[in-house]
Amino acid sequence: MRQSVLTTAVVLALGAAPAFAAQKTTAAPHKQTSTAKAANDNTFVTKAAEGGLAEVELGKLATEKASSDQVKQFGQRMVDDHSKANDELKTLAQQKNITLPTSISAKDKAERDRLMKLSGAAFDRAYMSAMLSDHKKDVSEFRVESTSGKDADIKAFAAKTLPTLEEHLKLAQDANKAVGTSGTMPKKTPKK
Repeated sequence: MRQSVLTTAVVLALGAAPAFAAQKTTAAPHKQTSTAKAANDNTFVTKAAEGGLAEVELGKLATEKASSDQVKQFGQRMVDDHSKANDELKTLAQQKNITLPTSISAKDKAERDRLMKLSGAAFDRAYMSAMLSDHKKDVSEFRVESTSGKDADIKAFAAKTLPTLEEHLKLAQDANKAVGTSGTMPKKTPKK
């Protein structure tokens, strides 16, 4: 009898151990979450700065190489708006003691190198396709940060910048449609 009670107690204790361990495991991530969210804010700032540098560099390339006036104007808009946002982000990063990248990423360098080899309508299509894809991602990331960011200043920067990025996305969609087949706006042929 004594042995069966002891066996039952051991079985119950062993059965409870995984449940207790599971409770401990689920409690630990809550502590990590606030640290992870602060790290996410810092990661957001770093990625936004990296993306901003690329937008300026690729925008300059578009002002030089694009054959479509619409694409050239879009490129100039990228240079102007992202230079301004980059300056604001640099100030914010200094306040938050976040080190920003000083050059574009390897991925963005590869994109720049690919675009540099193109010209005319091929450049216009490739550049606008890249800008469309990039701005969809940017709008999504800035929207998440503006609603879910932990740091109030970084969250405010994302919220302030989001409307500009949404406008860029709309412009990219329009320009992408315009250069989608011929590289320039289709000309209307007069009806006879």
